[in-house]
Amino acid sequence: MDSSNSPSTKPLYRGTQIVWYILSILEALLLFRFVLKLSGANPIAGFTSFIYNLTHFFVSPFISVFHVTQISDNIFEWTTLLAMLVYWILAIGIIKLFLMSKTVSTHEAATKLDDQE
Repeated sequence: MDSSNSPSTKPLYRGTQIVWYILSILEALLLFRFVLKLSGANPIAGFTSFIYNLTHFFVSPFISVFHVTQISDNIFEWTTLLAMLVYWILAIGIIKLFLMSKTVSTHEAATKLDDQE
């Protein structure tokens, strides 16, 4: 069976698109957080406060991993960079899991198994 004609191909493709879309939004928000902290943005300003509150949940598991590097009001937040890396790796892992359920022919599976030896 040709995997391009499999009924699972389109849902798998849509699933990977959704994962990339969610990751892109999360990475953009975390990048905003990183740049705002680095540039010493006013934390009580509406936009800054909104970004900090929105991204706190995603950064909080990593907060105690690194010490904060701060010069005056400018903060180099290593934890945000770590969070961005971890979420990117997690997205790659989810996509790999999706792709493992893709229909493959016996010949294709045998060839890939032979390549792994």
